[in-house]
Amino acid sequence: MSTGSVEVVYRGIFQKTLAKNICRGVVFAAKKEGKIGTAFGRYSDSPERNGIPAKQFAVVSDTHDELQEHLARYEPDNNDVTIACDDALCKGVESWAWYGLQPINKLLKKGGTLLVTSFQSPNKLINFIHRKGEPYNLALVRAAASFSGLWVYKDDHTDARLLGALAKVAPHIVGIDAICEVIKEQWKDDLKVASARKTYEATETIPVSADQGNEEVPFEFEKPGWKTMEEGLVIRGISAEQQKVEGWEGGYVPTRNPTFKKFSTRTMRPVINFDTCIKCTLCWLQCPDSCFDITPDGLYDANMEACCGCGVCEAVCPVEDCVTMVNEEAFDDNASQWEMWVKDKKGYETWMTEKISDKPPRSHGFHHVGQYAEETADEST
Repeated sequence: MSTGSVEVVYRGIFQKTLAKNICRGVVFAAKKEGKIGTAFGRYSDSPERNGIPAKQFAVVSDTHDELQEHLARYEPDNNDVTIACDDALCKGVESWAWYGLQPINKLLKKGGTLLVTSFQSPNKLINFIHRKGEPYNLALVRAAASFSGLWVYKDDHTDARLLGALAKVAPHIVGIDAICEVIKEQWKDDLKVASARKTYEATETIPVSADQGNEEVPFEFEKPGWKTMEEGLVIRGISAEQQKVEGWEGGYVPTRNPTFKKFSTRTMRPVINFDTCIKCTLCWLQCPDSCFDITPDGLYDANMEACCGCGVCEAVCPVEDCVTMVNEEAFDDNASQWEMWVKDKKGYETWMTEKISDKPPRSHGFHHVGQYAEETADEST
């Protein structure tokens, strides 16, 4: 085998334990097969911030020398498998605010496998994933994004299931028998072992050609070299002229960092009913990321490049269903909702009603106090 590596992309604190369990499981299983491995994290700009994409890696080799040679790099950049623990990450991630938007398959080797937890169809996911320019494989584990173990304990076996799927798509890294043996030892749960084997049997891959996927060019920016860096910390101010928006006389757009677009952290986004908005200002005042633009007619439009999907706007809005958080998988762009509404109010109403009424389940968070208890009761009946 020589050396094989697995990249796990996860949602910050929400999925930190999940990613750690997967990578530790790979290393322990490799040891069962007489190999040597290590697992490590490469965090986001703020590892503990809610929802910020972060990464963990598991690297397995036949010998100690091969492992050390592979680890001499900053991070594995030729991974056999990339695991996306949330299918919204397929739109790309900006984990350090250094690269710009990094395609989810950027560090995947030619012919490698992108393994995703999702209820979406492969073709729909491929439409979100940026074109790689090289063929690779796509494999799905049928599951919702798992946030179990953060504030509530609701173990859905996602860690065991992803380990079982990994053994199916990359048996040269680790086999299913070793995976099951480790799950039995680490979790002491026969049901988790059964989950891993069941997923192993059910996992199928489909080939993705070099020219398939989202043809959008991900945004990026040029980092200064050491010869051009200035002394000390320099934060350039934004002039009043730079803040003006063409055609927005009477409105206001907050200043934003032009090189850090937070939409890659989002699993849900607000859908706004402008017809019922009472202009109370609460969403604008309470948004922790200043993502609301004040429109010329005094309404509030969430800037979808700045919104991280925290849901505070929905929580503080005093008008029922004026702001509704909807799963990110329902959208394929970051267009302005207010501009859509101004252009065609009847069409916007139809679009908004469809998004809200047919919305997929929330990926995390709850709409009201007591919702978790209600869902638990439903599952037990």
